[in-house]
This record gives sequence, C-alpha cells and structure tokens, in this order.
Amino acid sequence: MTDFAALTAAILEFRDARDWQQFHSLRNLITSLNLEAAELLELTQWKSDAEIEAIPADATCGEALRDECADILLYLLLIAEKSGIDLVAAARSKLVKNAEKYPIEKCFGARTKYTRLI
Repeated sequence: MTDFAALTAAILEFRDARDWQQFHSLRNLITSLNLEAAELLELTQWKSDAEIEAIPADATCGEALRDECADILLYLLLIAEKSGIDLVAAARSKLVKNAEKYPIEKCFGARTKYTRLI
C-alpha cells in the first residue's frame, strides 16, 4: 500500500527547502497539474495504438512515462494538501458514487456514459 502521507511530507520538504511555497497557490498547482497531464498526453501524439502500448517496455519512453506520471502525482498531492483533501478517502467515496452511476447489470462491457444507461 502506498503511503501518501510520507510522499506528501517529502514533496513539502523539497518545496520548502527551495522556498517555492510562495508560488503554490491552488490556482497555480491546478494549472501545473494540467500542464503535466498535457506532457503525458504528448507522449502519445501521432503514435498508433501499438506504439503507445509499447511505451512502457522502451527504456527511454518508459522513463518519460514514469516521470510524467510522477509529476502528475506530486502536483495532485500538493493540491490535496493545500485543499485539506484525504485522497484515499476521496477515491473510495468516488468509487461508491461510480458504482451507483454504473451498476454492473447496466454497464458490463459497455462504454456508455451513465447519463445514457437505460
């Protein structure tokens, strides 16, 4: 199991040692998260599905994938810390909500949005 508290403490220590908290408004953190998500998306630009599936096995591309995923996670942890969000509790709550929106008997094997499920 991942220890988000320890990882959050490490990123806060890293940030504070560099006096970067002054730049970490909630707006800036959310913007930065989205920029990192765009960099993750950029790894797939102009590639076929087969090329994208091969990214994790390629040393250079796999490292870029890991780095971008890590950047996204680190910004998400900073956003959660700034907002007082317990990410594990929020994720569990969201899973319950999704289970209600997407009951197995209506959505099994389908990609239909919950608003269109009959």
